[in-house]
Amino acid sequence: MDHFAYRDGVLHAEDVSLEALADRVGTPFYCYSAATIARHFEVFSAAVAGLGNGDPLVAFAIKANPNLSVVATLARLGAGADVVSGGELARALAAGVPAGRIVFSGVGKQAHELAAGIDAGILQFNVESEAEIAMLAEVAAAKRKPVELAIRVNPAVNPGTHAKISTGNKDSKFGVPIERAGAAFVAAAGHEWLRPIGLAAHIGSQLTDLAPIEDCIGRLGALAAELRGAGHAVTRIDVGGGLGVPYRRDQPPPPEPTVYAEMVARATRGWDCRLMFEPGRMIVGNAGVLVSSVILVKQGAAKTFVVTDAGMNDLLRPSLYNAWHDIVALRPAADRITATVVGPVCESGDTFAEDRDIHAVAAGDRIAFLTAGAYGATMASTYNSRPLVPEVMVNGVDWAVVSARNEPAAMQALDSVAPWLAQPDSPRTV
Repeated sequence: MDHFAYRDGVLHAEDVSLEALADRVGTPFYCYSAATIARHFEVFSAAVAGLGNGDPLVAFAIKANPNLSVVATLARLGAGADVVSGGELARALAAGVPAGRIVFSGVGKQAHELAAGIDAGILQFNVESEAEIAMLAEVAAAKRKPVELAIRVNPAVNPGTHAKISTGNKDSKFGVPIERAGAAFVAAAGHEWLRPIGLAAHIGSQLTDLAPIEDCIGRLGALAAELRGAGHAVTRIDVGGGLGVPYRRDQPPPPEPTVYAEMVARATRGWDCRLMFEPGRMIVGNAGVLVSSVILVKQGAAKTFVVTDAGMNDLLRPSLYNAWHDIVALRPAADRITATVVGPVCESGDTFAEDRDIHAVAAGDRIAFLTAGAYGATMASTYNSRPLVPEVMVNGVDWAVVSARNEPAAMQALDSVAPWLAQPDSPRTV
């Protein structure tokens, strides 16, 4: 469920008209519903409450949407954070996530990022290679601070999702291959300042079939039992995230959190350890839309093109993954058309939908790309010297711009002219 609905023929975010927002903010812009974010987190948290030994940690995957107001909304509800860079760590802390509820994942952590995590006092690092164990040991020793970690396991499980968001396949760059994970745990235990306490796995994103997740959890359980049998303490297991969201309203929805929790309860029965979860997309995906204006409607040789002021640099998923986003008019007409919806970027890949049945629109009309709250603004770029679009949060009747549009002048100010170009009349030196 989300809080985007039509009132008097106009699409609203909670109690705010998106047409009125467009008049005030300008298009394109992202809009997030605080009520939807809160509801999705609360539903997931309630579903997994009581699982495992102790309070389960629900660590929001910051990569899905790192906007400070989004993360702060979740922090106030008790969410932890799953971060994958020093920048995400800084954002989580700035948004009010307690350091003791932060997990640092990621396949390419650098020494300075490890140091930042240690200095902040985060809960644990999910290490992804034997080389990272050695690096973390060196940083921890230099700081003379004990560091708790989990071994992220590559379970060699096909998650059945898009290849570019699959992270549990045997040939994936993520995690320690499961056949070496036990030895990596033992090796970490041999370092003076490292405290291996758990295992972790995350097999992919936009998962709609629970069977691969259950398979992965079963493999983690078997490895934990093996380590415990050898005398090692395994007190935490991070089962990852990746639950899908309904991008297409005409297709069956992914499993509900309650169904997911029932599977986890069954798969982890008797584990006697604290469980950790990393939901991202399912918390914020349906909590956001991208609002855009129609620049013009163009008749091609065989297609009707709706050209919008939003481009692939604003919402990359359709170009990158061939991903589907439902497209609706803010003021829908009774008529419908079949059109290819494209942006203004000078790439053929700047296409949001091919031959899509949509509300009939004309120049100046506004549309919304639905389910754009995850991997939307965070993956945007300034390609074609286009500014990053603003982000707006709505809370009931209130709204605020929570990330401003970076205008071309601000972008240009980051550049500088090389000294030898600053004096055009000086002789050229070869």
